[in-house]
Amino acid sequence: MIKSNLPPILHSDIGIDNIELRLLVAADLEYFNGHFPEQAVLPGVTQLDWAVRLGCEYFGYAEAVANLEVLKFQQLILPGQEVTLSIHNNAAKGKFTFAYRDGDKRYASGRIAFDTQPLDIEPSHINKSNGASQC
Repeated sequence: MIKSNLPPILHSDIGIDNIELRLLVAADLEYFNGHFPEQAVLPGVTQLDWAVRLGCEYFGYAEAVANLEVLKFQQLILPGQEVTLSIHNNAAKGKFTFAYRDGDKRYASGRIAFDTQPLDIEPSHINKSNGASQC
């Protein structure tokens, strides 16, 4: 898995088995360089990395992906956009689903299975008590 810089979290809504994070996809991200010359787009591998890292951090999984069971890219995420990343955890199966969207517009979604069950840890990046990012 790549280790891209995480995007700024503008707002978070935290539940027991789900999180929703409003992200700013800044226009100056290095991931836009050369991807593509005609129109910069956020690479799918970066979207996947963000979902895995943020989901693992909140739900307590080690970042050991066993399988990408479903992965769909429906729309392009462009520089300067805001998107909502929703992640729903199924701890009993050691999996979570994620989706990038903005209102009714879906950008990407997937289901990820992990090698291990989640650990009981407190995420450092997301403050559960007030839903604010600690970035």
